[in-house]
Amino acid sequence: MPQSLTELLQAVDPTQIVDIQGDLGRTLQATIVEDIDQLQAGGAFIARQGAQFDGHDFIHLALERGASAIFGEKEIPAIPVPYIRLSNLQQQIGLLSAAYHGVPARQLTLFGVTGTDGKTTTSHMLYQILKQKYPRKVGLVSTLMAFCGEQGEETGLHVTSPPAPQLQAYLARMVANGLTHAVLEMTSHGLAQGRLQGVELAAAVITNIQHEHLDYHGSWEDYRRAKGRIFTYLKSPHGCRVLNADDEASQLFRIEPFHTFGSAESAHYRVQRSHETSSGIEVQLKTPETTVEIHSPLAGRYNAANVAAAVAAADPFMEGDGQLVIRGIAELRSLPGRMEAIEEGQEYRAYVDFAHTPAALKEALNSAKRKLTGEERLCVVFGSAGLRDVAKRKMMARIASELSDYAVLTAEDPRTESLQDILRDMASACQEQGGVEGVDFVRIPDRGLALLHACQWARTDDMVIACGKGHEQSMCFGTTEYPWDDRMALRSAIRGISIQNLPTAN
Repeated sequence: MPQSLTELLQAVDPTQIVDIQGDLGRTLQATIVEDIDQLQAGGAFIARQGAQFDGHDFIHLALERGASAIFGEKEIPAIPVPYIRLSNLQQQIGLLSAAYHGVPARQLTLFGVTGTDGKTTTSHMLYQILKQKYPRKVGLVSTLMAFCGEQGEETGLHVTSPPAPQLQAYLARMVANGLTHAVLEMTSHGLAQGRLQGVELAAAVITNIQHEHLDYHGSWEDYRRAKGRIFTYLKSPHGCRVLNADDEASQLFRIEPFHTFGSAESAHYRVQRSHETSSGIEVQLKTPETTVEIHSPLAGRYNAANVAAAVAAADPFMEGDGQLVIRGIAELRSLPGRMEAIEEGQEYRAYVDFAHTPAALKEALNSAKRKLTGEERLCVVFGSAGLRDVAKRKMMARIASELSDYAVLTAEDPRTESLQDILRDMASACQEQGGVEGVDFVRIPDRGLALLHACQWARTDDMVIACGKGHEQSMCFGTTEYPWDDRMALRSAIRGISIQNLPTAN
């Protein structure tokens, strides 16, 4: 969608414009990008200082590839195309990208979902509910999938929101395909970095705020503040806030109008009863108007809170038709890497779950334990990511020691940290809980061997659950992403084979 630089800059706060070189009348013939590999001739390149690379170092390459304009942060020598220097450039990218695509958010009714745990599941539940009311008119962007029409596509995201140019391109495709509503999963990183700029929400949901990502945000207060930024994207003061009545940290954002969900007596959408069955969970939910009985095919009683959150966000748009909610929740039969059963004909049970925070691990293990009876035992295989929140390593290890019969401590994206040091911290927490290494827990750095060990440990009717990676398709050692899929690795381990993809395999 051709746009002149003058038109694009109207989306930016004038006080953020530091300097302009060149003709602003020039029209872009291709989109704005941050990734030099995605630049098309006639497009604009964003040159900013990143965590690992400085985009200004790629300006010469952008010019060789036919860039029509450059947006940057630093003073540079004169170049043959317009150069617009902006302060706080990261926060402007979404606004520029939205302007290029004609601000597609204004043509959609958007629902935003964030939270430490449950945001992906809640986003997909909300998407399914809205589809009952608006068939073939609803889109979705989550860390798992993007639906810009009837066909879905994997986003390939590593627990984060897409870059602003990609998000705005998704929204533009939705508008072009005739969609009217969409659900956006919004991560704390995406919110803090302004990737969601240019988005306007009709409703915003916070599922909960738990211990996570303090490595990036620096403090609990800054992390909570980043989550709260979702409400700055509400289209109007009348946009609805949806908050967890059971989550203390979420109460800071109780500003009218808001709806609450949870098990608390005060919750507007109250979970009165929930229990697991062989086919999922049954939830009795009291709404402001009525009480509904909802069946979700998803495993885990903790999903009752996700059901309540999705219903609380969708209900004002259902025009009183509770059957739409019931049908929508029932439509979501599974999510990749979320308490996903792995079946290879084994005599024990095996699951893969994305739980990678203390609260999520506790919920996953409690859910697993409720499936056990008699002498059946539970083994959990998990790790803790490098260059991330250090405090949660011991927290998760203590939870595993308390709730499982056997814990296998292993790699989970160690990045440039010492994997041995990470495992040592986790092991010490297990020992503080009274665990004996070699009896109650073991350290196996290679995740493939760790899964194989767990499967060899399991007896008939026991349960093995691999936590932390879920749907993800890679694992980071150093600065390299190695192909890795926990589901494939666990299937191989059940068959007695250890996948050898990781550096630790040698």
